[in-house]
Amino acid sequence: QVQLGESGGGLVQAGGSLRLSCAASGRTFRRAAMGWFRQAPGKEREFVAGISWTGGSTYYGDSVKGRFTISRDNAKNSVYLQMSSLKPEDTAVYYCAAGALAADSTETYHYWGQGTQVTVSS
Repeated sequence: QVQLGESGGGLVQAGGSLRLSCAASGRTFRRAAMGWFRQAPGKEREFVAGISWTGGSTYYGDSVKGRFTISRDNAKNSVYLQMSSLKPEDTAVYYCAAGALAADSTETYHYWGQGTQVTVSS
């Protein structure tokens, strides 16, 4: 069992940066792949980034490549999403998730956090 809690969301101007954190509890975290997804009003949940349980492999959605960086610290049971050059279209609720594979499908993740709102003003 893994429980997840996101933090770090907020309001930022376009071009700015934010760092999201996801704190996990549960012994299986260190063997879990982690992912970040986001969901804007009226839209489907979208893959943002994923990271393998070792941290050695990372994956990104096309819309955030080169601007966002995912990382994890297994000693702290945490995963992070550093977001730079933010755009208004990045506005969404951001969720972290844990699963067996760092894939871009929501179906591969078994545990989800409650989400944190990110709003980018133009």
